[in-house]
Amino acid sequence: MNDLTGRHVLIMATDRFEESELFGPRERLLAAGARVSLASIEKRPIQATVHDEPGKTIAADIVLAEVNPADYDALLLPGGVGNPDRLRMESEAIAIIRKFHFDKKPVAAICHGPWLLAEADIVRGRTVTCWPSIRTDLRNAGATVIDEEAVTDGNLITSRNPDDVPAFTEALILALKS
Repeated sequence: MNDLTGRHVLIMATDRFEESELFGPRERLLAAGARVSLASIEKRPIQATVHDEPGKTIAADIVLAEVNPADYDALLLPGGVGNPDRLRMESEAIAIIRKFHFDKKPVAAICHGPWLLAEADIVRGRTVTCWPSIRTDLRNAGATVIDEEAVTDGNLITSRNPDDVPAFTEALILALKS
């Protein structure tokens, strides 16, 4: 059923994103009728990992400097260790996350992706979940961290790991429908 027709989702990633955390939600969103674009640091193919081994590549549609959050209905941040660690050093990436958040648009981050939410300083007082090794970082940023497959707190949607991709994606779809 194409129930997301007219919705446009931005995925923001760079090299070393976890393959299933980008491709899984992307495929489900496209199947539901959403338009999906990929923003990265450079406009070139970026390299996935599958548990630290090289995976597929995917070409970026747009560079961070060209992103206008007003053109999108939601932001998706896949994990992988290297991807959010690199993106959190990009001021444009952090500005994009903050703009989506302050415009009250869904911001969905999975696995290590919530590191970016902490860097953007938007988790204080919020309930989130994430990969176990970054829970302390999120608590130190002011979040309440719980262990559930998908957590929605206002416009923030978070998940723990690749096994949670179905629940994570459904939570994002639900947010896009409301």
